[in-house]
Amino acid sequence: MTTFVLVHGAWHGGWCYARTAKLLRAQGHDVFTPTMTGVGERSHLDMVNVNLSLHIQDIVNVFKWEDLTDVVLCGHSYGGMVITGVADALADRIRSLVYLDAFVPEDGSTLWNHLAEAQKEFFMAGVAKNAGVKTDPIPGEAFAVNAKDLGWVNGKCVPMGVGCFLEPARLSGAYQRVAKRTYIYASGWSPSPFTAFYEKLKDDPAWKTQVSPVGHDVMVDDPKGLADMLIAAA
Repeated sequence: MTTFVLVHGAWHGGWCYARTAKLLRAQGHDVFTPTMTGVGERSHLDMVNVNLSLHIQDIVNVFKWEDLTDVVLCGHSYGGMVITGVADALADRIRSLVYLDAFVPEDGSTLWNHLAEAQKEFFMAGVAKNAGVKTDPIPGEAFAVNAKDLGWVNGKCVPMGVGCFLEPARLSGAYQRVAKRTYIYASGWSPSPFTAFYEKLKDDPAWKTQVSPVGHDVMVDDPKGLADMLIAAA
């Protein structure tokens, strides 16, 4: 069976993968859904020094302390920045990378580089309100979260350290040794900053691409569909 490490996106936590993880475990797979520093059940921690590097280390430590190898590593949204950094550090422990409607960084790029002006204005308003340390979560309505789960998702998401969005990815290129790479594009919402990544990668022979017809939070809107796509990506 397969070992999956599922990395959440901005403002979320490991909680968002609960349904998909349950389905994967029911088929005998090992599944880890870590929550990164400052969000979810770790939202009580100081956010002043939280940045992309720290979140990469959060996930690297899961590999080290759980002795994980031959892993399918999935990152959602901002989590794409994180898993690329993890793969750069631990390429030999990773079987497959899955970018779930996620950013695919290059060395020196930041998440901020990929935001539209309206999104940047929203981010900066949150930073101003939160003493220059955190930015508020984008409401689930903007991500087309289904009506049944919208209140649950909005209630669980919390502000996150602005350093996560501004720190450049520092990549040696070692992550490119992971031969299996899949991009899952969520087509059920717009405007999406991830359309550009999908359009770039869909004809790249080094990548496999899949399309999910739901909103950005695929693990919430279609947990079974995501479980099936993760198994296919393994």
